[in-house]
Amino acid sequence: MAGPMGRPGLGAPDQRSMDFKGSGRRLVAQFAPERATLYGMLAAVVLSVALSVAGPMVLGRATDLVFAGLVGQEMPPGASREQVLESMRGRGETDVADMLSGLDFTPGRGIDFGAVGAVLLTALAAFLAAGLLMAVATRLSNRAINRTVFRMREDLQAKLARLPLSYFDKRQRGEVLSRATNDIDNIGQTLQQTLGQLVNSLLTIVGVLVMMFWISPLLALVALVTVPLSALVATRVGKRAQPQFVQQWRTTGRLNAHIEEMYTGHTLVKVFGRQEESAAAFAEQNEALYEAGFKAQFNSGVMQPLMMFVSNLNYVLVAVVGGLRVASGALSIGDVQAFIQYSRQFSMPLTQVASMANLVQSGVASAERLFELLDAQEQDPDPVPAERPRELRGRVVLEKVSFRYDPDKPLLEDLSLTVEPGQTVAVVGPTGAGKTTLVNLLMRFYEVTGGRILLDGVDTARMTRDELRSGIGMVLQDTWLFGGTIAENIAYGARGEVTREQIEEAARAAHADHFVRTLPDGYDTVIDDEGAGVSAGEKQLITIARAFLSDPVILVLDEATSSVDTRTEVLIQEAMARLARGRTSFVIAHRLSTIRHADTILVMENGSIVEQGTHEQLLAAQGAYARLYEAQFTRAATEAG
Repeated sequence: MAGPMGRPGLGAPDQRSMDFKGSGRRLVAQFAPERATLYGMLAAVVLSVALSVAGPMVLGRATDLVFAGLVGQEMPPGASREQVLESMRGRGETDVADMLSGLDFTPGRGIDFGAVGAVLLTALAAFLAAGLLMAVATRLSNRAINRTVFRMREDLQAKLARLPLSYFDKRQRGEVLSRATNDIDNIGQTLQQTLGQLVNSLLTIVGVLVMMFWISPLLALVALVTVPLSALVATRVGKRAQPQFVQQWRTTGRLNAHIEEMYTGHTLVKVFGRQEESAAAFAEQNEALYEAGFKAQFNSGVMQPLMMFVSNLNYVLVAVVGGLRVASGALSIGDVQAFIQYSRQFSMPLTQVASMANLVQSGVASAERLFELLDAQEQDPDPVPAERPRELRGRVVLEKVSFRYDPDKPLLEDLSLTVEPGQTVAVVGPTGAGKTTLVNLLMRFYEVTGGRILLDGVDTARMTRDELRSGIGMVLQDTWLFGGTIAENIAYGARGEVTREQIEEAARAAHADHFVRTLPDGYDTVIDDEGAGVSAGEKQLITIARAFLSDPVILVLDEATSSVDTRTEVLIQEAMARLARGRTSFVIAHRLSTIRHADTILVMENGSIVEQGTHEQLLAAQGAYARLYEAQFTRAATEAG
C-alpha cells in the first residue's frame, strides 16, 4: 500500500533466510572489547573444570582403599599379596584372583580410615575450590555480557539517530520497537544462560576425555561410540528448529506493531466500532506467534530426551565393558567407578550443549534482526569540512529542486522559489500536492534528488544537519509531548538552559499561559506522552510555545492551527505576526482564512507551484487559489446556514 505523497507504505520486516553462522560469528565479535574479562573467565573455568574432573579420580582412590581394607581383613595375616593370589589360583579360584590382582590390599589389614579420610578431604577441597572458581567465572561472564549488551543498546540508539526518515516511513513503528526491546533483551538473556555454561561444558568434555583415556583407552573408545549419534541428533533437530525461531521473532515484531497501533489509536478504534476487527487481527497474529513458538520449542525440546537416551545407551555400554575389565583384573573397582562418573560427566555437557541449542538459535535469530537494523542504509553523512552562513538571516532559495519518493514517480520537478528574510510564505494546495514534502526537504529530513536549496547563500547539503536545524523552529499538525511537566515540554525547544520566566514568556506568546495556570499544578502539571489531561488544541499550544522558545530564524508551521478553535486561532495568528518580524516563516495551511496576511502565497498542485502572489492578487487572478477559496467559503456558508 502506498503512503501519502507517493511514499511506500508500511511493510513487514525483511524476510531474509537465517544466516546462523554469519550472525553467530558477528555476535561473538561483539565481545572483542571484553577480551581481558573473558580471558579471566576462561582461566577460572579451566581451573574449576580441572579440579572438578580430578574429583572422581580421587573418589575412586577412596573406593579402592575401602574395598582393599575389606578384602585384606578377610585374608590371613603374615602372607604377602602375591602369595595370597597364587594360593587362590592354586585352589582353582582364578577369576577371583584375576579380579583382586588389580587391587592393592595387604592381607590381615583392615580399612585405613586415616588414608580414606585424607582422600575424602582432598576431594572436598577440590570440589569447594572448583565451586568458588566457577562463581568467579560466572561473575566475570555476567560482567562481560552486560557490558556487551550495554554497548549494543548504545549502537542501536546511535543507529536510530542516523537513519533517514524514509526508513521509518517504510516500517511499522511497533516492529522497529520490538527489535530495540524484545530482540535485544532476548540476546542478553540468551548470552546469560548459555555463554558461561557453554564454555564450562566444552572444557568439561575435553577434560573428561583426557581422564577417560588415561584410565582406560578401551573404555574411552566405547564411550565415544555414541558421540556421532549425539552429533547427528543435534544437527538434525537444530536444522528443523532454527527457521521456526526466526519466524517466532518476526511474528513477535508484527504482533507488537499491531498492539502499538491499536493502543495509540484506541479512541478511534472505539469510535468507529472496530473492536471486533482489532481483536480478530490480534487473534490472528497471536495464533501465528503461538504456532511459530510451539513449533520452535517443540522441535528444539525433542533434543534433550533424545540426548538422554543416547547418554543412557553410553552408560550401559561403559558398565558392561567396565565390568568385564574388572573381572579380568585390568581395572580396579575404583577405576570403573571413576570412569562411570566420567561417562556421566561426558554425557551431561553433551546434553547441556544440545539443550542450549534452542536458546542459542533463538538468540542468534534476534541478533540477525538487530544486525539487519544496524546494517540499514544511513542518511548521508554531514560534509567535512561543513559550511555555514556568515550571518543567519533566513533567506531561502530553491533552485530547480526535484524530488521523488519512488524513483519511477516524480513528485517535485524543477521547483524554484526565493524567500527573503522576514517574509511569511504560505503554501496551500490539495492533499498530495507536495506541501509537507517541501518542508521536509528544507529540514533535510529527505535529500533533494535534483537542484539545491540555499540558506543565506549556502547550499544546505554543505551544512551539518544540526547547524541547519538549529535555526529552524517547527510545529507539526501531529503534536508530540513526552512524559513530564508542561514546563519541561516547553523547555524541550530551548537551545540551552532556560529560566521559568523564559518558559512562561514563550507560553504567553503562544497564548498557552492562561490555560496552563488553570491546571492544578500550573506549569508543574505532569502529563504523559499522550497528553492526557489537556485537549488537542492545548497540546498544540504547548508545542507552539516550544517552537517560540527556540527563537528560530525560520519558523515552519505545518497545519499548526488545525486543532485549535477559531478564537485561539486568531490569537495565535496575532502572536505569529509579532514573532515573524525579522524571521522567515513557512505556513502550510488548508484553511485559507489563516494565511490572508502572508507576504507570498504559493499554490501547489502535483509537485509544482502553479500560482504565486498575495491573497488579493490570487483572488483577482481567478485561478486555482480562487477556486480553493471559493470552495471553502461556500462550504463555510452552507455549514453556517
